[in-house]
Amino acid sequence: MKQRSTTPVSTSFAARSVIVAAAILMAIAAPIQMGSIVKADRYDDQIAAIQREVDQYQAAAKDLAGKADTLQRELDRLNNEKAQLQAQVDLSQAKYDKLVADIAANEKKITANKTALGETMASLYVDEGISPLEMLASSKNIGDYVDKQSFREGIRDKLTSTINEIKKLKKQLESDKKDVERVLLDQKNQRDQLAAKEAEQANLVAKTRGEEAAYQNLSAAKNQDIANLRATQAAENARAMQNIGFGSIPAGIPGGGGYPGAWANAPLDAYIDPWGLYTRECVSYAAWKVASTGRFVPHFGGAGNANQWPSTVAQYGIGSGSTPRAGSVAMWPIGYYGHVMYVEAVNGDGTITVSDYNLNWDGNYRNYTRSASGLTYIYF
Repeated sequence: MKQRSTTPVSTSFAARSVIVAAAILMAIAAPIQMGSIVKADRYDDQIAAIQREVDQYQAAAKDLAGKADTLQRELDRLNNEKAQLQAQVDLSQAKYDKLVADIAANEKKITANKTALGETMASLYVDEGISPLEMLASSKNIGDYVDKQSFREGIRDKLTSTINEIKKLKKQLESDKKDVERVLLDQKNQRDQLAAKEAEQANLVAKTRGEEAAYQNLSAAKNQDIANLRATQAAENARAMQNIGFGSIPAGIPGGGGYPGAWANAPLDAYIDPWGLYTRECVSYAAWKVASTGRFVPHFGGAGNANQWPSTVAQYGIGSGSTPRAGSVAMWPIGYYGHVMYVEAVNGDGTITVSDYNLNWDGNYRNYTRSASGLTYIYF
């Protein structure tokens, strides 16, 4: 990118003489002509006041964006914690459901054992409805009695052992069920509390994002006010230039950012503009763009490389900073010469919309959005 303001070495002596003479004439004429316009300007104070409002809105929006990001991180943490707790609830619920099923299954086993042994056997050997004397009386002999008694005791012991084991297991299952019920209830309470916190946090995030958007909207409206004032200012200055016969800047053409057609249609570096800069370079376009809004642009007098702009214009009381503003010139310290762009708009997502010439060393106009960081902004 040739952001130069000096004459190329290859230019012939005759051509250099003509260019130098033209540059001297322009250098003499420009301060007088531009000075008369600047003194007559009554919009700068209004624009500066609105710009201060825009800066305040942008600062408030930035602060709210930071708060919203912090709130969102806390909301994300709560979401993650709730998801983990829900997984525990699901696991406990599965355990509880299994215990309920196991208890029901054991109850069926008890019923099945009673059925298998028969109601008569259960009454005879478990409920002990027949006494030993009655059994002796019904026996054929002592051996028969002993066999009946042993068989009865064996059946009774086996049934008692089986039922006791099932009852013991059922008791343990019911105890486990109560424990799981307590854990499940506690986990569900924790989940509900987290859900309430999550809802509250989500409301805070939404409210903060809404406040941020409101400030961004206010900023956008004020930027539009500035654009309208600059358009009115430019129109009045154009009329003033015609009244005093100022004809150094040709009329603009569509499709090239409004850059003067006589310059845009000529080869790169064909002319030197009223500010001592080569035409179709980024510096010439930026200087013309600022001047076209009615603001003062000094003659650079051989110190007009893009990366020299902040120090050069500072001699005329024009400040620079790191905060992007619509209507400022952004200086990108890239390469040997640097590069300048006119800031068309400052966007709420940390980007800026700019227009420029010769970004790719082709002398062409571009309008695009890029990051606002890493640039120096010049506030004409």
